[in-house]
Amino acid sequence: MFLPSRALAMDPFSTEDLIQRGPLDQAPEVKHCAREKLLSPLTLADVVDLALCNNPQTRALWASARGQAAQVGVSSAAYLPTLSATGSVSNNQSQTGSQAVVDTFSQTASLSANYLLYDFGGRSATLENAKQLLIAANASRDASLQGNFLSAVQGYYALLSARASVESFKADEAKAQESLAAAQARYQAGIATPVDRLQAQTTLSQARLNRIRSEGEASNAQGTLATIMGFDASQPYTLQAVTESTPDPVIEEDIGKLIALARQKRPDLAAAESQIRAAEAQLQAASATGRPSITVGAMAGISNPEARNNSIGITLSVPLFSGFKTIYQARAAEAQIEGRVAERDRLANQIALDVWKAYQGLLTNSQALRSADDLVNAATQSEKMILGRYKAGVGNILDTLSAQTALANARQQRVAALYNFLLSRFALAQAIGQLDLTQISGQ
Repeated sequence: MFLPSRALAMDPFSTEDLIQRGPLDQAPEVKHCAREKLLSPLTLADVVDLALCNNPQTRALWASARGQAAQVGVSSAAYLPTLSATGSVSNNQSQTGSQAVVDTFSQTASLSANYLLYDFGGRSATLENAKQLLIAANASRDASLQGNFLSAVQGYYALLSARASVESFKADEAKAQESLAAAQARYQAGIATPVDRLQAQTTLSQARLNRIRSEGEASNAQGTLATIMGFDASQPYTLQAVTESTPDPVIEEDIGKLIALARQKRPDLAAAESQIRAAEAQLQAASATGRPSITVGAMAGISNPEARNNSIGITLSVPLFSGFKTIYQARAAEAQIEGRVAERDRLANQIALDVWKAYQGLLTNSQALRSADDLVNAATQSEKMILGRYKAGVGNILDTLSAQTALANARQQRVAALYNFLLSRFALAQAIGQLDLTQISGQ
């Protein structure tokens, strides 16, 4: 199951730990999120850690798991005897005719114990129901945390992509400035018309506008990621520099094996399976309510004057008629099982579709990244050659500006392709149910 780093240090117990611990155990101490991390450049692992630690949903999911663990303790109580003590003190006054008032003072105290010996599996089914619901709660928590994990990764790459776009637009602006300088030089030399200079100025203004807009989008992405990490949008922070490199191409795998792996690993499917088992246990518990039960009981008491009353015995309780309540409870439990099975099957089909889409997206983005690299290389060489010809007085301004526009578009497509590819790897891991920090070590 998915356990993302110290962000879940508040949850060190496994499912079995939660089942075995008694109701008096205290919840583990919730550690404060390491806000001091903001003082240093953040890695992707830091971003995910802070996002999960600060996310209110994380605390809510933990509280839900603790609550269900307490229900296991409630169901386990049926295997322990019950003890009760009673006592009374009374003072009675009575008078007959002219006789004197008679005061009677009495004290009584008793201690009784009862233990359920056998109930045809009712209490064991109730306990199994609570255990399976706890397993389902933990699995649902893991599924939600993986969703939060992926949201943090998306916010991280969105910011990196926005900042890369800013740098790309700055390069476009510099190229446009160079073209304007070349047009002005040719105009002053008398070998170009004012139209060349105006067209170059228009291209420069457009490049400057694109750069300003991209800076605004980067600021928005910065605030969005700060919010994902649980801070105000205005919270300052920096990201650790990421080495620019071309990821290795994706090697095609057997999609059938990936889908089978997802059906083994996805926590939401595990939760659905546990819900079915919980419903089956509920049916057993409902059926047991209409069957006999055997209880042993003992009582010891004293009263004033010195009188003792001790007893021990076995009680057989046989339900005869409860207004068809047991029958309807069993029917409701059977219907719940059918619904849970249908939901499990629907989820299994959805998981296959999720893996298929994520895998195809990864393959597509891998190919798109390689094509984008080729496109940038070709556009760079073309722009360099055409600008050189224009500076030499051979080419024309339209070809030069067109080449620069093509290069600008190629750079933007490369930025999008790179971060779409990086993100698609995490999307596939999340679809399979294997999203954890081991995939972002060193990033």
